[in-house]
Amino acid sequence: MLTITVNRPEVLNAQSRLMLEEFDQALAEAAENDAVKVVIVAGAGKHFSAGHDIGSPQEKEDQRRRPYAPGMPGEYKRGRDLYLDNTLRWRDFPKPTLAQVQGYCIMGGLMLASACDLIIAADDAKFCDRTLRWAGAHVQYASLAWDIGFRKAKEYLFTGDWLTAEEALRLGLVNRVVPREQLEAETMQLAQRIALQDPFALRIAKFSLNQMQDEMGFRTSITNAFQNYAFTRVYRLAQGEETMNGAERARRRDDIFGDNH
Repeated sequence: MLTITVNRPEVLNAQSRLMLEEFDQALAEAAENDAVKVVIVAGAGKHFSAGHDIGSPQEKEDQRRRPYAPGMPGEYKRGRDLYLDNTLRWRDFPKPTLAQVQGYCIMGGLMLASACDLIIAADDAKFCDRTLRWAGAHVQYASLAWDIGFRKAKEYLFTGDWLTAEEALRLGLVNRVVPREQLEAETMQLAQRIALQDPFALRIAKFSLNQMQDEMGFRTSITNAFQNYAFTRVYRLAQGEETMNGAERARRRDDIFGDNH
């Protein structure tokens, strides 16, 4: 059993490029470690993840040291490398993965959780994709409609409203909802039960189910949706909002909806 923890609670586990690279490396090592049967993905502190890092000192310094190419080519490569290709690779990780989710699971956090095979949510978990509030179409790995159905996905995308743990359970986004204080123990118990299975059989079962999704168009639709995301990214840049800091953008984004929290 292996637990990989996003450990940036001081920024609500926002996903910097360094964090994403470290997470990707940890999964790659777990894939080659025969002692690891199941991987639990967790977030340190009160929240699972508040999404992409849009301005921490670590992220700003990393962008200064390792800049992408200017303009749309650089923006496209950054989005493709960090948020589409990474997430698809995590979805296809050859061993079962369980997301252990508490508190905020927003945008990039939702992408990370959705790439896992199972999601165990605390009763205080709250999910959302608020990209439309920033004049984008949706997140880069736009799997929400596959997880909860197209009409409900439209509702939550069009409004950017919170999806509670109980509603997420009802719609099929999460597998179980447990009291916050029992989240770690309940997730571990389920992971240990899964780990009793033959590891090769587990791998093939996961491959079969993912392949079924892909035959239904999952991978093609996710990739095409990213192209649409990239198109609205250009639109967002043209609006000039990127000149504001992240906190100001978030405040303006949510204040008119009455739920800036």
